[in-house]
Amino acid sequence: MVPKVRRGSRTHGLLVYLYGPGKRDEHIDPHLVGSWDGFAPDPGRDTSADPDPKVTLARLTAALDLRVKQAGSTAPAQHVWHCSVRTDPGDRYLTDAEWNTVARRLVHAVNLAPEGDPDGCRWVAVRHADDHIHILATMVRGDLRRPRMNYDFKKAQAECRRIEKGMGLRRLKPGDGTAAKSPTSAERFKAERIGQPEAPRETLREAVRRAVTGTVTEEEFFTRLREAGLRVKIRYAPSGDAIGYNVALPGDRNREGKPIWYPGSKLAPDLSLPKIRSRLAVGPADQTTPATATSGRPGWSEPARERRNATGIAERAAILLDGDEDEAAAQLVGVGELLDAVAQTSPAATRAELGAAARAFERATRSHVRAERADTRAIRSAARGIIQAGSALGRGEDGGTTAMLLSTLVLVALAAARWHSARGHAQQAHAAQQTAEHLRAAYRQAAATSLRALHDTARTLPVTERRAHQATIRAVLPEAVLRAADSSSKTDVLTATLAQAEQAGHDPKSLLQQAIDMRELDTADDVNDVLVWRLRRLAQLPAHPSAVVGPSQTGTGRTKPAPNQTGTRTPPPTTPHPAVPAPQSRPTRR
Repeated sequence: MVPKVRRGSRTHGLLVYLYGPGKRDEHIDPHLVGSWDGFAPDPGRDTSADPDPKVTLARLTAALDLRVKQAGSTAPAQHVWHCSVRTDPGDRYLTDAEWNTVARRLVHAVNLAPEGDPDGCRWVAVRHADDHIHILATMVRGDLRRPRMNYDFKKAQAECRRIEKGMGLRRLKPGDGTAAKSPTSAERFKAERIGQPEAPRETLREAVRRAVTGTVTEEEFFTRLREAGLRVKIRYAPSGDAIGYNVALPGDRNREGKPIWYPGSKLAPDLSLPKIRSRLAVGPADQTTPATATSGRPGWSEPARERRNATGIAERAAILLDGDEDEAAAQLVGVGELLDAVAQTSPAATRAELGAAARAFERATRSHVRAERADTRAIRSAARGIIQAGSALGRGEDGGTTAMLLSTLVLVALAAARWHSARGHAQQAHAAQQTAEHLRAAYRQAAATSLRALHDTARTLPVTERRAHQATIRAVLPEAVLRAADSSSKTDVLTATLAQAEQAGHDPKSLLQQAIDMRELDTADDVNDVLVWRLRRLAQLPAHPSAVVGPSQTGTGRTKPAPNQTGTRTPPPTTPHPAVPAPQSRPTRR
């Protein structure tokens, strides 16, 4: 149940709209379901006194405005309190009597007309659709004083949560006032009329959010906005310093033909210029640090290297969120930028799900928790690196590293959901859960080819080697994890990865233990997949296993000869070499 509170000054004008046909003839059978005394004239159904509904509507207006007229100059200029209350699309339709109860509880909760108070404000509740009502009240009491209505919106929200529980309706998540402003009805109707999938406010919010992703300077941010095709107007103080900005969509104009501008702060609380400046003030990470240093094997593309580097940084963000400290709040903003960067550069097959994941997580990036000493340079630089590397292909090493990063981002989203839940942030926790679902869907698409290739590789291993690696898996994995991962088809990919890690010069047992110890596996949707990508990143193996790798340049383990098909071992080459295609492990393309 969603209340929407507004203030106005025209009682008669609002009643004309509520009892009229609506802007698109959507009003059906408008009538009163409740009023301050239960005897208010109803222009929709009361024809006993006068058959002309306009006359009845004038009488109702006069009754509602009586105390406003009596108060004279002491009455508030915005004397109309208007609250629309809508049930969830999945809820049952309420009866008129139930809507009357809802209206009475709300005007009581916001202190307009407390139960038992003979001097309460006058109000009516009009129903002209199955799923919602409109409450109109005039804010002058019977003793001609103004009602005390501090925090009326929050009080209405809290009462709706209680009504949902009492009436068995879907219980929505309580908010904390940090959500982005929703489009107005006029904005939604306009978008529908001109055939746009969303309101301009939502389009601009996403465009501005993407423009700030990985941005280093204020000038770069404004340049990206213009490159995205937006109209940009910067507001300056008398001193010449920029104090804010407005954006508009080309062609989005009002009745006078002027552009419709939106300030950044009206798109989302964290998109105002001061908030963006505080984000940019952190500065980029030192590109020579291990957190962002680009490494990889010859032949890996720039998008693949940046995604591999971002995976390690995302792992650290998940660990910070699991630590349950308030300082982790800053990591949520960085994770949001990382999701935006991946969505912008993803191949067509995963673009829709990743875009949905980034939009969902936007709600999870904001709360009242503030991190005073957090350092987000590494994660913002990872997002910047992905943007600068450009679009990734949906196949080969690009597709494999995308799957590697998405597997980690699923765990980051779940860690964010737990972090928010521990602080009572219901909307943010729900948004993070939704993000994880979108990321899982995108991961399944991105990982299919690489996992199929690994499965085929495992089938070509000699029986003795395959059994040796399966024994390692059983020995190292905790029993509870082993039961969840115990499937021959699933452990094949883990077996193949251990075999390639051993061929690259690593000890399979110690490497697997290192991957397990990185962080918990309880929230993993598929333990095998998570371990496979951790192992491939730790051992610097190609994310797409279409090659047999030589000894790793960064590995510290002892190089062991790779077994041939007869079970004997063939001596390895004396020097490291680039990946060479494996004759029997080429994946089948979709």
